[in-house]
Amino acid sequence: MANTTATPKTRVRIKTERPRLHKVILVNDDFTPREFVVTVLKAEFRMTEDQAHKVMITAHQRGVCVVAVFTKDVAETKATRATDAGRAKGYPLLFTTEPEE
Repeated sequence: MANTTATPKTRVRIKTERPRLHKVILVNDDFTPREFVVTVLKAEFRMTEDQAHKVMITAHQRGVCVVAVFTKDVAETKATRATDAGRAKGYPLLFTTEPEE
C-alpha cells in the first residue's frame, strides 16, 4: 500500500459589507415657494405629485423631513443637485445628508 496523505482544501469566503446608507434631508425655509419644492422633489427624487406634496408639508410642519435614503455618493449628489436647483432660481432651498443609524 502506498502512503498517501490527503490535505483538506480550505475555502476563504470574503465577506463584503453593505455600503452605509445616508439620508437626504429637506430643510424648511420661509422663502422657497411650495410649488417649487414639489417640482424639485419630483424631478430629482422621481416622486409622484402626492408623495412630493406630503414630503414638502412634513418639512414645513416639522422643520425637516427625510426625503430618501441612498448610498453616500448618491445621497450627496442628489442633495447637491436639488440644492443647486433652488440656488439657480434664487431660493435658499437646502437639502443635506447624514448617515443612517
